[in-house]
Amino acid sequence: MTGVARIKVRPEDDGIRLNRWFLKYYPNLPLARLQKLLRTKQIKVDGKKAESALKLASGQELRIPPMDDKPAEKSNQAVSRKDEELIKSLVIYKDENIIVLNKPSGLAVQGGTNTLHHVDGMLEALKFEKEEAPKLVHRIDKETSGILVLARDRKNAEILTRAFKERDLDKTYLALVRGCPKKLSGEVKANLLKVGEKMKVDNEGKKALTEYRVVDMVGNKFALVEAKPMTGRTHQIRAHLEYLGTPIVGDDKYFGAKRERIGVLKDKLYLHAYKIDLSSIYKNLRITAKLPDYFAEALTTLGLEIGD
Repeated sequence: MTGVARIKVRPEDDGIRLNRWFLKYYPNLPLARLQKLLRTKQIKVDGKKAESALKLASGQELRIPPMDDKPAEKSNQAVSRKDEELIKSLVIYKDENIIVLNKPSGLAVQGGTNTLHHVDGMLEALKFEKEEAPKLVHRIDKETSGILVLARDRKNAEILTRAFKERDLDKTYLALVRGCPKKLSGEVKANLLKVGEKMKVDNEGKKALTEYRVVDMVGNKFALVEAKPMTGRTHQIRAHLEYLGTPIVGDDKYFGAKRERIGVLKDKLYLHAYKIDLSSIYKNLRITAKLPDYFAEALTTLGLEIGD
């Protein structure tokens, strides 16, 4: 048993919930014991009592009481050959500072309850010529495909984590939606409040702003929408497009009372992190991630085009 530990939150863990942080670094700690340690104030964040759902920020200090097991180090265990081939096949850009992946729909970024297969568990395979594995600096939903940026060292992790948090990077998503927004371009300003596993438009929620424009449409049946989140709320684009009355095709959480299943299209979420402009940090660096095959096929089937 070790003494009280004081651990700084790493840049790659910025935004992770406290309970998931413990699941990651103390995988053998029973949930009931974690809850008791929190309830009795033996675990603190920056010297204050914390709840299990608290979102941690890079640089915060965790007070950890004596534990029977030591915190798990960043995984250094060997990545299977299959996973190594998978994660390397996703790389669409690499230099001395960053690696960019085109993440497929269905692959989680980080682990959690019942989620054992994730990008974070494969990062050791992306060292290449470096001594350390790259670090996560932001996340996208498991079912969302597209751009995921990794920092190749601590310095770049700190720079990128700050840039993502402060919204200094221009990110563009493509979404295939059911119906077509009445206004072909505009802003959605609607506060979002977490209710269960969903985000709900509510004046009591946190401010959220999404810019959008319709790229192409099929009458009032389907539309291809370009969306830019100007704030970083969970499920922001998904909740805001539902709020417009045009939910994303394949979205189990945000499709009104009951999601419509469209037989001619693959049963997937049609939301893709398409472009990112990193030129505010790395000169003239703008990256585009190719649409997954099922998404491209759906556009062809519906007669929709991305354009320029």
